Amino acid sequence: MTGEAVLEHPSADRVTIAELTDLRLTDPGRIGRLLAARTSPGLPVDGRLMIIACDHPARGSLSALGRPTAMADRTELLSRLMIALSRPGVDGVLATADIIEDLLLLGACRDKLIFGSMNRGGLAGAAFEADDRMTGYDVAGINAGRLDGGKMLLRLVLDDHGTADTLQACASAVNELNRSGRIAMLEPFLSRRAAAGTKLINDLSPEAVIRSVAIAQGLGASSAYTWLKLPVTERMEQVAAATTLPTLLLGGDPAEDADLTYASWQSALALPPVRGLVVGRSLLYPRDDDVAAAVDIAARLVHPRMESLPRKEDLR
Repeated sequence: MTGEAVLEHPSADRVTIAELTDLRLTDPGRIGRLLAARTSPGLPVDGRLMIIACDHPARGSLSALGRPTAMADRTELLSRLMIALSRPGVDGVLATADIIEDLLLLGACRDKLIFGSMNRGGLAGAAFEADDRMTGYDVAGINAGRLDGGKMLLRLVLDDHGTADTLQACASAVNELNRSGRIAMLEPFLSRRAAAGTKLINDLSPEAVIRSVAIAQGLGASSAYTWLKLPVTERMEQVAAATTLPTLLLGGDPAEDADLTYASWQSALALPPVRGLVVGRSLLYPRDDDVAAAVDIAARLVHPRMESLPRKEDLR
């Protein structure tokens, strides 16, 4: 893994990854104090967002680059996150409480937007995967932690009754987040099982994504604070035309050809409702293992006018 995390914070607050367990044991209240003192940086001046995501582990999904346990080593994962969050143009993080709190203790969330991942109960490959319960952050925790919003995975499995409970829970959370003036970030998919007993597969056809958008943006008594988190698909202009809600693009597992991935993001970022990226594994576990370089490329796509960001010749 290449690249270094450079975090600026007072020496009195300097914490290393190796010290996290002792600190959690001897001073667990420090997390609450850090959250209570937190202020949101707000939206960047260009209205675009580069968010680093890391909520897959809480669903028992640890794979990246074909390695089934790539994300299992917490020290390595935190090191990669710290590198990513230290890069210019990165605006925030989306994760579960365990990861966000480690990053807070490490000083990696200063001046960053923070989005809490909410429904992680649909464990990868479980028989109840479509019944995706709010086992991560709830709205009360998001409010108490002064986070900027919450993210919900909304997998619509039309032949699974668990989907109805997931829809209802997400709608209720949208309402509560709206009342508290915090962002409800919805990540919708039409999903299915290839065969009984197999894991859910997301349908990434333009027609399916458009239908999922229609359902997701209709949840709740108000969509004032609702954002969408969508995959990049074929005919992305038709997908983007299906909504007026602020839309962020997700990354998925690292692709064989990173340049093709960057090109697809660049094209989709030009569409009217698309305002940024929410990417995890593609940037945290790039094929060349250079986290800093991968994040810099993505950040320049989101914030092309930021002169402080390194440039890549093939993206001129």
